[in-house]
Amino acid sequence: MIRLQNVSFSYPSKQVLESCSAQFERGELCAIVGPNGSGKTTMLRLLSRLLLPENGRLYLNERAYEAFSRREFARAVALMPQKSTVPEMTVQEFVEHARYPYLSFAQKLSTDDRLHVDNALQYTHMQGLRDRYLRELSGGECQRAYLALLLAQTTDHVLLDEPTNHLDVSAQFEVMRILRAMRDENKCVVAVLHDLSLALRFCDRVIVMDKGRIVADARPDRIAESAVLREVFGVRCTMVKTEGSFHYAFDPV
Repeated sequence: MIRLQNVSFSYPSKQVLESCSAQFERGELCAIVGPNGSGKTTMLRLLSRLLLPENGRLYLNERAYEAFSRREFARAVALMPQKSTVPEMTVQEFVEHARYPYLSFAQKLSTDDRLHVDNALQYTHMQGLRDRYLRELSGGECQRAYLALLLAQTTDHVLLDEPTNHLDVSAQFEVMRILRAMRDENKCVVAVLHDLSLALRFCDRVIVMDKGRIVADARPDRIAESAVLREVFGVRCTMVKTEGSFHYAFDPV
């Protein structure tokens, strides 16, 4: 469990987060949504300890973040940031990096480390691409390689920044199915999502941010039925039921 308590954060030019409190539980897939500039990525960077709060505190299993060593924290929390460059390495080499927090003084992968890497590749259907270079992969395949990296780190808490960005619809659905499978293995999964429909359809909980504040935190159906999407995004949300499934449609107010 990760808990934020009255967390605020400012960059030199502006305040980005103000008095944010939230709790993220294991066995839950939680989406963080909001307009551009609302503080979503900053929130995730604080959760992953890449940034330190200006005010307030963060706790992991009720232990203050600052009490964890770097290695301890890396064994508990994994982050998938937005990608800017693709490393010049094979899928296998890339996923092996996830085991660095567990390496002994000799810095060599153990049999157990290799088993976790193999399991992660199999889980994400990447075992047949393990010898391919990341730059040779499609967008969906590359995203699955990053998810394999998260899985191989074997943490109980997984943070993802825009994991479905720039993917076609089928690849987006595959990523969300993998996140739900992580949730089903009792992991705490927190994802910043740009697509409101994916957040409402696949997640257990949705946090809506606006102007550096958390303005709603509820189940997807409650978010869809409330006025918050109209107030924050300027859209009207409608659930569309089809045979055996459903999706959400949005219209401008």
